[in-house]
Amino acid sequence: MSAHNVRLEVMRTLEKNIDTFVEKFLISPEKIWQPTDFLPNSQSSTFLNEVKEIQELSKEMHNDFWVVLVGDTITEEALPTYESWLLDIEGISQHSNEGKDNGWAKWIRAWTGEENRHGDVLNKYLYLSGRVNIREVEITTQHLIADGFDIGTSRDPYKNFVYTSFQELATYISHNNVAKIARQNGHKMLAKMSKIIAGDEMRHHLAYTEFVKQIFQHDPSEMMLAFQHMMKHKIVMPAMHLRHSSEAKGSIFDQFSAVAQRIGVYTGFDYVDIIKKLNTSWEIDKITGLTPEAEKARDYLMKLPERMYRITERIVVPKTEYQFKWMNPLV
Repeated sequence: MSAHNVRLEVMRTLEKNIDTFVEKFLISPEKIWQPTDFLPNSQSSTFLNEVKEIQELSKEMHNDFWVVLVGDTITEEALPTYESWLLDIEGISQHSNEGKDNGWAKWIRAWTGEENRHGDVLNKYLYLSGRVNIREVEITTQHLIADGFDIGTSRDPYKNFVYTSFQELATYISHNNVAKIARQNGHKMLAKMSKIIAGDEMRHHLAYTEFVKQIFQHDPSEMMLAFQHMMKHKIVMPAMHLRHSSEAKGSIFDQFSAVAQRIGVYTGFDYVDIIKKLNTSWEIDKITGLTPEAEKARDYLMKLPERMYRITERIVVPKTEYQFKWMNPLV
């Protein structure tokens, strides 16, 4: 059987348990939090006072913090790109000969429904804060969705699940660190919503790592090679094409990334730690029955964190004050 057909067979095998995965890792709309749970109630007589409090608190926060929050928000709001990408993976389809959903499509839509709330709540908070040029934020979001992205996975489910396992943990780290900074500066509402978003991302990370763990049981060598491929070519961030109005695709991603690093929201060391965590989660040192090529891939993966850590130590993060169109000057 060809590697392609084996992949499809493995995806069909995992699909049989999709309802279990949905039940274990996702939460129904009625039970999970909704954005309004963390925002001032517009039907309350105290609404305007609560908004004023947010705006007063927001004046105290440095521009770097808002730049990172805007970037995180836009990344979350580009969800249509991620959903359409995942629905195109081999073994995932919205169509079924039996007249019912492909189980994987059910997972992707339920996952999207959960993720959709993140950009929603953060966007509303940014709007209420009065600290950002929300129209410029909206233009960047529209560009990011229209520009699409290529994360180097093709339609390969193995590579895509490595990507989502990595990326969900990266977003957990980012939102969790935003929550810490917000809490330290008295932004309790923002700290609370960022913390709970981080919790969602961790659940999703655990789900995708479970998918990969099960693939390792069925097709260990090909899964190892897919993991190595993704790490060798580096994980591309979903926001790689960030741009302002009338600017080239991706023109501000490096500046955004530098700001995130210098305030400690997401750093090169976090990237290395994620690789270490994935190696541990999938227990790649214990996997047996590998082909010689896959053994070499494992060896590469086991040594990668230490090698990348040494490289990361030498990176100097610029202190440049970048000009982002998203930011309103303080009046």
